Amino acid sequence: MKSILLAALLVVLTAGGCAAGGSDASPSSPDPATDEQKTLYALGLVISRNLAPFNLTPAELAFVQAGVSDGVQGQPPKADLAMFGPKIQELARGRAAASAEVERQAAEAFLTAAAAEAGAVKTPSGLVYREITAGSGESPQASGKVRVNYTGKLRDGKVFDSSVQRGQPAEFTVNEVLPCWTEGLQLMKVGGKGQLTCPAAIAYGDRGLAPDIKPGAVIILEVELLEIIK
Repeated sequence: MKSILLAALLVVLTAGGCAAGGSDASPSSPDPATDEQKTLYALGLVISRNLAPFNLTPAELAFVQAGVSDGVQGQPPKADLAMFGPKIQELARGRAAASAEVERQAAEAFLTAAAAEAGAVKTPSGLVYREITAGSGESPQASGKVRVNYTGKLRDGKVFDSSVQRGQPAEFTVNEVLPCWTEGLQLMKVGGKGQLTCPAAIAYGDRGLAPDIKPGAVIILEVELLEIIK
C-alpha cells in the first residue's frame, strides 16, 4: 500500500507542479519543453503505471489531486486517513477484479475466433496453437534452453514486446517462463514458426502487466524457434 500511496502522491504533485509552473501551458495538459520538464513528464508516465489498478476517471483523479493539494498545503483533511487509508488497497483490488472480468469476456470471444482458424489446435489449458511454418528439427523439452525470435501482441494488434524489433533473439529455459510459452514451445520444432494465443490463465492472469497488458487479457505470441541450446 505504501508504494501505491507514494505513486498517487508523486503523480499528483507532478501534475500540480506543472500546472503552477506558468500560464503558457494548459494545467490539464502541460507541454514539456526543457529536459527537466521532459524528465518530470517521464516520471509521471512511470508513476501512472502504479495507479493503473484503480482505473481512475478524470473526475476521480480530481479527488486524488484535491487530497494531495490539501495535504501539501496543510489544509484540514476532508477524510480521516486512519479510517480510509486502509481502504486504498481494497479499492485497487476491487477495481482490478472488475476490469479483469470485462477483459475476460472480450478475450473469450477472441479465443473462440482464434480456435476456429484453419490449422488451429486448442489444448486443454486453453492455449490456441497455430503452425505458421513447419520446422524440421527437434522439439524442446520443458527443462531445455531455447533461442527464439518473437513478437507479443494484444487483441487489438498492439505490440507490447518484440525481440524482432530489438534485433536480438531471446534465450531462456522453457519451463522458466509463462505457462503459455512452456506449453507452446514444446509443440514446435526447430526452424518452425507458430502463433500462440494465450488466455490469461496461462499468461499474466488477473494481475496483468502494466502499462499495456490488462488484468484478464489474452496475449498473442508469434514465435520462431531458432535453436535448442545444448
